[in-house]
Amino acid sequence: MDPIRYVDALAEKYSAMGFPPYDWSRYDDAPLTPLTKPLTECTVGMLTSGGVSQCTMPPFDPDARNDFRLDDVPADADSAGFQIHDSYYDHSDADVDLNCVFPIDRLRELAAAGEIGAVAPRFWSGFMGRIYKRRAVLEEHAPALAMNLKADGVDVFVAVPA
Repeated sequence: MDPIRYVDALAEKYSAMGFPPYDWSRYDDAPLTPLTKPLTECTVGMLTSGGVSQCTMPPFDPDARNDFRLDDVPADADSAGFQIHDSYYDHSDADVDLNCVFPIDRLRELAAAGEIGAVAPRFWSGFMGRIYKRRAVLEEHAPALAMNLKADGVDVFVAVPA
């Protein structure tokens, strides 16, 4: 079996939809920050980019470009109270079980079992893709998210792309 050429498949799909060629980020190295305490003592935060919003919030625009919207989600939110609006992936399984793209129940279970110290007081949903203005993410939106994570005492951050 041949491997799935994910980047090539995405480039072909987006090109057919009228998107300009994507200038993929490339990094020669990435700094590693080792944990300073055991995972069982860490507070874990999470972000999904799967077009997931609480039913009480406006849905994401499934065809948006450069959408920097970032919703904060209370950590105790009921996983049944969400909607998914994204036209760039098949979310039929996630429509049945949100945890496929936003594993909030699984993180809470890990905390209850003592595998992680705690879940952060809020999770995040946004940056749902098709963002061509990387500089805005790197210089403005990601640092703002990082400040929120720091304010929430997050030690470990899980990014769940969709």
